[in-house]
Amino acid sequence: SVDLSVYDYIVDAIDTVSCKLALIERATAAGVPVVSCMGAGNKLDPTRLEVSDIYKTSVCPLARVMRKELKSRGVKKLKVVYSREESIKPADDLSISCKTGCVCPPGTVRKCTARRQVPGSVSFVPPVAGYILAGEVVRDLVAKHAASTGVDIAPEGVDVLNSQ
Repeated sequence: SVDLSVYDYIVDAIDTVSCKLALIERATAAGVPVVSCMGAGNKLDPTRLEVSDIYKTSVCPLARVMRKELKSRGVKKLKVVYSREESIKPADDLSISCKTGCVCPPGTVRKCTARRQVPGSVSFVPPVAGYILAGEVVRDLVAKHAASTGVDIAPEGVDVLNSQ
């Protein structure tokens, strides 16, 4: 088992609910801040991504499940990146569906014809979510450093990259 207390921050970009919950619970118990990415699947507009507490999210089906599960586990807050964009529904065209043209290898136990639709993602939405997650981590760590040392690394209104 990994000692999470040695980390300054944890980014959760896991797709599986049970694994997300386990990581968040362990990080919370260790006192390590977490930022968690909610569902980016079946989304087309990266400008709709936003940062919020899990208990203030709406629309996102993954956030809904996580809210319920985290509440039952006693997790009081969690910073998340999520989208209020409604998920795009996949085309219900049986001519291109696995339901009629299964491509699973012979001998596969779980056939695609007998499982739920897996959300797809376009190449540009998940990376934007990742950049937002990274930006939150950097901002929080800079703020933590400033609070503990009294030294503000990047005071409001100062462009630290272009100042001389």
